[in-house]
Amino acid sequence: MAELSAESGVPVATIKYYLREGLLPAGERTSPNQARYGEEHVRRLKLIRALVEVGGLSVVTVREVVAAVDSDRTAYNVLGVAQRALSGSAAEVPEGDREWATGLLGEVAREHGWKFGADDPVVELLVGTVSTIRALGHQALLDQIGRYAEIADRIAEADLDTVESAGSMDRIVEAAVVGTVLGDRLFEGFRRLAQAAETARRYSEG
Repeated sequence: MAELSAESGVPVATIKYYLREGLLPAGERTSPNQARYGEEHVRRLKLIRALVEVGGLSVVTVREVVAAVDSDRTAYNVLGVAQRALSGSAAEVPEGDREWATGLLGEVAREHGWKFGADDPVVELLVGTVSTIRALGHQALLDQIGRYAEIADRIAEADLDTVESAGSMDRIVEAAVVGTVLGDRLFEGFRRLAQAAETARRYSEG
């Protein structure tokens, strides 16, 4: 385990915690107090660390995600698990607002050929989001929703190009998870940089 810690950069105490929590598969037992770990353990530790420390996921959520990676599910299904895990809980929305938000989002989804199910947690999150934007009186943001949807299509194409280049199925499903979790952080950072640059272009003196 000390060698595994040195190779992965994860402290021994943290590795033991991940083993207890079922995030990391046990090593091959070679004696009562020794086990052999391989490259797959190193890769899994790096994935867990990225999801927790960079992606900001809870241990419970990471357990669900890595269980999906270890299953025989397709990359499409694993991506769905990751999306549901990331969605979190949506805000309560009054029925009238829900009907309006569902209609707006359903129209956008139809224009872009997206699946749109009322029981989808991603849809539920979007319903709460656009309802809150409307309640705060920021109609200008809602007026741009089509542009946001177009950008989302382009990002999805980049995501899937990355996933398809991963090679083996285990690497594909892992790439689907990494692309969803860390891709959100990547785009969030780029968006902040772009906002700062656009603000400077529009409002800086001279």
